[in-house]
Amino acid sequence: MSVPQVTMEEEEKERGRNVFLGESPSLSSNDAPLPSQLGLNLAPPLNTPETSPSPSGLLSLPWEMVARIASHLPAQCVINVLPQVCRALGEVGEDTSAWQLRAHRLTGPKTSFPVGLRDNFDWPTACLEMEQLIERWAGQEEWAARQRVAQVQEAEGEQEMEEVPEQDDADEEGEEAVGAVNGAAREAVIEPDRHQALQEDVEDLPVRHREGEEGDNNAAPIIRDEGRENGIAGGVAEDGQNYQNHPEGVGGDQRQDNDNLEDMMDEGADEGAVTAPPPDRSPSPPPALEHITLPSGHIADVNSVLLVGGEGVVCASGSRDRNVNLWDLRRGPRGVLLRTLGGRGLFSTHRGWVWCLAANGPLLASGSFDSTVRLWDLEAGGTERGLIRGRAAVLCLSCQADTLLAGSHDQKVSIYDTRAAEPLVKSLRLHGDAVLCLASDEQYILSGSKDNTVAVFDRRAGRLLQKVQLKSYLLSMSYSGREVWAGDNHGLVHTFSMNDGYFKSIAQFNVGHSLLVTGVHHSPGTLYTCSSDRTIKVHLPCAPPKTLCTLHHQAGVNGLSVEAGVLAIASGDMNVEVWRPRHDDSVRTTDDTLCLPGELFV
Repeated sequence: MSVPQVTMEEEEKERGRNVFLGESPSLSSNDAPLPSQLGLNLAPPLNTPETSPSPSGLLSLPWEMVARIASHLPAQCVINVLPQVCRALGEVGEDTSAWQLRAHRLTGPKTSFPVGLRDNFDWPTACLEMEQLIERWAGQEEWAARQRVAQVQEAEGEQEMEEVPEQDDADEEGEEAVGAVNGAAREAVIEPDRHQALQEDVEDLPVRHREGEEGDNNAAPIIRDEGRENGIAGGVAEDGQNYQNHPEGVGGDQRQDNDNLEDMMDEGADEGAVTAPPPDRSPSPPPALEHITLPSGHIADVNSVLLVGGEGVVCASGSRDRNVNLWDLRRGPRGVLLRTLGGRGLFSTHRGWVWCLAANGPLLASGSFDSTVRLWDLEAGGTERGLIRGRAAVLCLSCQADTLLAGSHDQKVSIYDTRAAEPLVKSLRLHGDAVLCLASDEQYILSGSKDNTVAVFDRRAGRLLQKVQLKSYLLSMSYSGREVWAGDNHGLVHTFSMNDGYFKSIAQFNVGHSLLVTGVHHSPGTLYTCSSDRTIKVHLPCAPPKTLCTLHHQAGVNGLSVEAGVLAIASGDMNVEVWRPRHDDSVRTTDDTLCLPGELFV
């Protein structure tokens, strides 16, 4: 029998394959190949028919079955790992039907995905983003609810401990009164009155608690009441932590006839024994995301927030205190304030409220009620790069390469060249009222106005293509691919599609917001929304959107920004809050050296 001839090129491929599978690279070409752990024969076919090995293992199955099996692997594995195993398995990632099957399984059978056009849709990226979104956010709401319950119970426990001495004093006074008069008769008269007064105090406690939490959402009292029904007030919370009973709930006055004081004391002692702390439960694993509130840097409501640099580690925030702050999220456990932006002769970044932010590469733009847009160079540590003066309050911004778009209260969309000494290129009057939101790419400008219209302007043709009339006005807009997602003043989320210059309204959804939708972020596999109703919601971008998580905030949420899996929100309580993927604390930088974000743009 003739021995098959192996070329040098094939020998190199065989050696590289053996190294990848953990086999010895010293085997000669005449040695029999070692079987892989997957049972795959990854040897490339030889040119002559008699030397071509027959497929075995996984690759011996029909291709449809191989693709279906691969659809149950993580998208990250299919995209990055399988192509390194062999060419045949790498082709699994090129099978559009396999990605569609995966997306259908993620979104569910009663939804449509994508909402817009399917032609040239980026299925691998969409599936990867959806899997990461589910992994990070699916359990975040439950964990946040447990944290709120624990905080409420802790606050109530501290208040109860402060009231214990007062109750003890009242008991001592009652005992003295009983000793001064005929004991049993006096006890029968006084004890019901005392119990009624104490019961009124107990009922009034949650009311005072709510009054002391001005601006808090309605979820906390509801969660507290549900916790009481589930036995949390009886000593043990759902997270396994132990909380003391209210003093007035231990005596059991309504169950006693007050005839024998010793029996009452014995029964109270028995009840105390029953409510002894149980053994602690094992702590639940931490969520995939960590939530931080940046150190206090503003003295008024934060109107806008923007993550810059492409890595989600530098955050800019604009506030009604007229300042723009730059934050480094890598420094310390809660981030560090790098600096407050400001020009020469300015005590603050602007002379009016900072209402909007936009960025492209190292260029950061801030728009203000003082009718100006200021440009900042992040490569130079946030130094001022230019000043653009308008004629009305700037309400929204959008950056594209060297072009800056600004929507203003005087019904105009202005186009600026950020490189020119005279930056104004063109001023467009596309609406009959203030321009509230903008989105753009290299060809189209989309603007939403308080006149309930959306305008589509063709930058290349220099003309208005389309104007869509709505029953409400849009406040926020996100343009990704050929899909547009926007939020309106009625709490609804709208979807549109762009196809060869034709702007089409697809649908509108009620995702659970009750007031203004102040922020929207959309990508092929993610959808984030926030509202002045004090909620932030995370969804899969299907029709209808599949909500994974609802976060309740203490104040209205004025805007959001998402980058590299990091979510930042602008809050009406003067704070910037961030949710980011949890990492090993040993990796995070904790020194005090302040580093400006210029290194991110080198």
